[in-house]
Amino acid sequence: MLRKALVALGIVLVLQSFFALCLVSALQLLVLRNTPFGVTGASPVVNAVASKVSLDTRSYADESAVVEAIGQSKLYGAYLPGQASDTLIVVPAKSFFGRVELEAAFGDAAKKLDRPLTVKTVKPLPKNDRLGGVSGLLLIPLLIGGYLAAVLLLTTTRTAAAPWHVAMLVGYSAVGALLTDLIAGPGIGAYSNSHFWPLLPCFILIAASVSLAAAAFQRLLGPVGTLAVATLFIIVGGSAAGGVGITLLPDYWQHLGAVFPPQHAITLMRNVIYFNGNNITTPLIVLGLYALAGGIVIGYLGRWQPVKRVGATAPSDTPDAADVPAAPTAGPKTAVRVLVALAIAGVMQCLFTVNYMSSAHEPVATDMPFGTVSPSPLLAATRSNLSLKVTQYPDEQAAKEAIDRAEIYGALIPGQASNTLLVVPTLSDVAPLDLAVNFEIAAKKLGHPLSVKQYAPHPLAKKDPFGLVVSLMLIPLLVGGYMASTMLRTVTGSATGRRRLTALLGFSVLAGLLVNLVVGPWLQGYPLEKFWIVWPILSLVIAGVATVAAVLQKLLGAAGTLVTVIVVMLFGNPSSGGANGVPYLPAFWRDIGPFLPPRNAYLLLRNTIYFDGHGTTQALVVLLLYLAVPAIALALLDRFRTPEIPVTRETEAEATALTVPVGGLP
Repeated sequence: MLRKALVALGIVLVLQSFFALCLVSALQLLVLRNTPFGVTGASPVVNAVASKVSLDTRSYADESAVVEAIGQSKLYGAYLPGQASDTLIVVPAKSFFGRVELEAAFGDAAKKLDRPLTVKTVKPLPKNDRLGGVSGLLLIPLLIGGYLAAVLLLTTTRTAAAPWHVAMLVGYSAVGALLTDLIAGPGIGAYSNSHFWPLLPCFILIAASVSLAAAAFQRLLGPVGTLAVATLFIIVGGSAAGGVGITLLPDYWQHLGAVFPPQHAITLMRNVIYFNGNNITTPLIVLGLYALAGGIVIGYLGRWQPVKRVGATAPSDTPDAADVPAAPTAGPKTAVRVLVALAIAGVMQCLFTVNYMSSAHEPVATDMPFGTVSPSPLLAATRSNLSLKVTQYPDEQAAKEAIDRAEIYGALIPGQASNTLLVVPTLSDVAPLDLAVNFEIAAKKLGHPLSVKQYAPHPLAKKDPFGLVVSLMLIPLLVGGYMASTMLRTVTGSATGRRRLTALLGFSVLAGLLVNLVVGPWLQGYPLEKFWIVWPILSLVIAGVATVAAVLQKLLGAAGTLVTVIVVMLFGNPSSGGANGVPYLPAFWRDIGPFLPPRNAYLLLRNTIYFDGHGTTQALVVLLLYLAVPAIALALLDRFRTPEIPVTRETEAEATALTVPVGGLP
């Protein structure tokens, strides 16, 4: 039993560390790489930018040809040299962060070369998707829903593949796609209703490609198939999906992602929403091949080969094997269990759609903490477009000290000759841009000179220019916590035990160290001088989630895993604020975040790394309570030997499906 427990925790340890490695290495350094870019003529500005930024320049006859190529989703931008001035065309719908980098690079080059430059936007993003994240948010429920349907069908029927599984999974994909479309479109308004019908078949295809391929892997590889699908589709494929823009991924992630469904799913949905369905042939073919190949494997092996049973020995091959029924006789109880399992997958898919979409599809700041040294018409003009909660400080030094304490996201320092706007890149990846753009617009209208300067007590790590690493490594920490508890319960057959709490705490210490080694010394995702203080924080986060899961599993059985995932991943993670910052959350998510582990974990990590631990008292107390209270409860439950809910195939169906990295993928 001890050996089984160690093996199970070792698997979780490897998966968690690999998950952190994939997410952080794929998304920590968003730099343009081999970016398709149009030009209509030679220009020293383009040459200057190309010497620093990796561009795949493509020549076009004129602006009309460039705009046509952009409409076909072939370019991230274009440069049009002119006699008196030049024009830079940016395409936010292709990539929000790509647009930001192109504007900055070409603006600096044009200024140095004294070339007048006009920026023109083609395919702008609407207000309900101002950062271009809707495609990535849509991927989460479709990917998780398809995966859960396949795994729950397997664990409920104990059949790795049968011809009727194809019909069940395709049917589930259609129903799940319809629900996701209704919730995200007409329900939440993440995209216009005109896209409802064009997106529906795309959603069905995406979910079917994942669910059928997952079932095929399970049939071919047995129990290892579930682990393989989670690793390839969710950890690797999800990290390489390219929701921020495929060209911003490292080269190897661009190529690796092209092998799996998530990247093609993102491209398909983005091009349907913003590019009139152009350039979707390759995504349709790849997703279709995954669905077709999965269906063929399930149908063929289920019809002509003995059906593999989970937890039972497969029938022996005989000359009459072809006449053996492809699936066990489905009685009323089996049918009910299948419907319940698929309903659980459907509920989870709907929750992922509602929670992640409602919390993140339209990040607009509300009451963003902001400082000023004195009243200014520039500040009043800016507040008409940007919601700020302003605090006045006696002088610039006092304002900077407030920034040092992580209390404000920026500050205005009015002056006689010029105004200075301080922005804080370590607090938010979006706020500095929002503040700069809105203050510059107000300054232009009022004719007031303005200079924008970055200020932070500790600068961002060179390999984390947007401050994303803390939010990226938070997901593997949360997932690893409940995975460890669930796997331990599954292999030992008990939710308690004399050494269970010790095992979870030991796992948390070791897992925190490994994730820290991956993100810190290996990937250099944060300043390395913080290594020793980051390690115990990571371990605390993992241990808190693990002990909460253990207590819930003791009290509720396998349903405890489900409740843990709902609380931590479906409500906690969307309410964390992440790299955008808490002011960008809608009211509901802003209000519940302080009571759940993810927000407190994020604030404790970020403020420890970049703000010398200021503003971490509440977060630390909350996380310690999440560890201490469940740990005491777990010890008491073990001491008084309360009745144990049996660990059986039926009760573990949900838990088996959820012991994988399900969560918010960027």
